[in-house]
Amino acid sequence: MNKIKVGIISFAHSHAIGYYHTLTARHDVIVAAIADEVRERVEPYINNDTSYHADYHDLLNQDLDAVVICSENVYHSQITKEAAIAGKHVLCEKPLGISVEEMHEMIQVCKQSGVELMTAFPCRFLPPVVKAREAVKRGEIGDIIAIKGTNRGSMPGRWFIDPALSGGGAILDHTVHLMDLYNWFLDSRPTEVYAEMGTLFHNIQVDDSGMVHVKYENGVFAVIDTSWSRPKSFPTWGDVGMQIIGTKGVITIDSFAQKNDIYSNHETKAKWSYWGDSMDQYMIENFIFSIKEGKSVPVTGEDGLNSAAVALAAYDSVKQGKPVPIPY
Repeated sequence: MNKIKVGIISFAHSHAIGYYHTLTARHDVIVAAIADEVRERVEPYINNDTSYHADYHDLLNQDLDAVVICSENVYHSQITKEAAIAGKHVLCEKPLGISVEEMHEMIQVCKQSGVELMTAFPCRFLPPVVKAREAVKRGEIGDIIAIKGTNRGSMPGRWFIDPALSGGGAILDHTVHLMDLYNWFLDSRPTEVYAEMGTLFHNIQVDDSGMVHVKYENGVFAVIDTSWSRPKSFPTWGDVGMQIIGTKGVITIDSFAQKNDIYSNHETKAKWSYWGDSMDQYMIENFIFSIKEGKSVPVTGEDGLNSAAVALAAYDSVKQGKPVPIPY
């Protein structure tokens, strides 16, 4: 069996570690190359099967089927376009880009190059989310009237709080996950956003909290509580929660409820140990399946654009102090 050869470009985003372990656990995949200008960051993952490159252009010159991009947000667009031109399928970390224009370019270049562009939205593959969507599609709660959700995490520090590298703070970092789920549940696009944001929990240069209110084409209203508000003492990094309100009922989703509470004398705080199915595993499985079978990826570049455009418009709403249309 010919293995799918994958390269990982940058471990700047910590999600790269999970993707690496998920990829290397598969019998049909080989992580053939890693590129990162900071060798120390990727040293544990370099071995006889995996070559190291300080310059990602050298990685793109390798015989690879696909690349996974986990760089700082500001580099997503350029790396994706160069990877596409080199004939590599792309799984790009969220947010897909930091402007609507560059995301359109990413999508277009990938289409012209005949490669798939998948946005890394692993929350689509969480079993509670999948089951809830199936219930909605069966009509169990009638027509959706409104959705409210939370994505409240810990402050990541590093390049995430440097606007020149991240493109924004908690609103950009966390809004996109829930917006993708909202769009997926509703099969509709948001048309207008009103947002409030602040830097309330940390002394940093970007926003660490926000409330994002969205109006959809089909008349549904939605709101997201997005923040880096979880303190160091919190048992885990954060949450992904949703409450879907319909004409006949309500579905409440706690995406990470499958957990054990751990109390240990060796730790300084209580911890939650998640034992549910791995969303990374299912996401990577779908990406690899699409490559092997020549099929479209389940979470597209357009999906990445449609979620990130809302977060970017939220910043415009804050600046203008009023609801604004969402430019696509």
